[in-house]
Amino acid sequence: MNRELLESREETEIDLLELVHAIWSKIWLVIIVGIIGVLIAGGYTKYAVTPQYSATSTIYIFGNSTSISSIANMDLTNQLSADFQILAQSRAVLEKTLNELNLDMSYGELASSVSVSNPADTHFLKLTVTNPDPDVAMEISNKLAEVAADRVAEVMNTDRPNLMEKAVSPVAPSSPNLMKNAFLGGVVGAVLVILLVIIQVLMNDKISTAEDVQKYLGLNVLASLPLEKKKKVRES
Repeated sequence: MNRELLESREETEIDLLELVHAIWSKIWLVIIVGIIGVLIAGGYTKYAVTPQYSATSTIYIFGNSTSISSIANMDLTNQLSADFQILAQSRAVLEKTLNELNLDMSYGELASSVSVSNPADTHFLKLTVTNPDPDVAMEISNKLAEVAADRVAEVMNTDRPNLMEKAVSPVAPSSPNLMKNAFLGGVVGAVLVILLVIIQVLMNDKISTAEDVQKYLGLNVLASLPLEKKKKVRES
């Protein structure tokens, strides 16, 4: 039993060594395909993908007349923050924003470009809008904050939330990430080559060395004859 286990371990070690050797022998191909993957992914990201810009405005969900003590005594403060977050993304708010800005987009397009978040343990709402035009993203975010504040005050029958920070026109795109995509392209290219090499090794059942004879047939090789290449003799 121990002998069989030892032989199995030796075969596994030999197989791993074969795989490592095969991969290392093709390392030049791994590097070349990896570089090609970087160039393809980077070029596609830079020239084929439209940059997206994100602008964020922030509102404080309680109005001026709301005292600190009353906020601290609210048992449902966190729930109220979640309610305000839903109201800020409601259809009524988004459609009013569309109408007031006279935007050339549908409700669905605007809804997919808007995200509202409530940072943990705060009473702030961050309204982020993503758009190919940085100025449009800024305008929508600021208008959305105004409309959302009015809607929250109307529906919740409370003071109008305060606009804490207006959105500004973003300078750099939020997506796509050129470096990340280029890196992933290189990794994918290199991994594909490595997988192909591994498959080639595992599916190769040709017997080409004395070690292969002993490994696959269980026979001991007593001698081997070198293969001599015939030289062409130039006719005189």
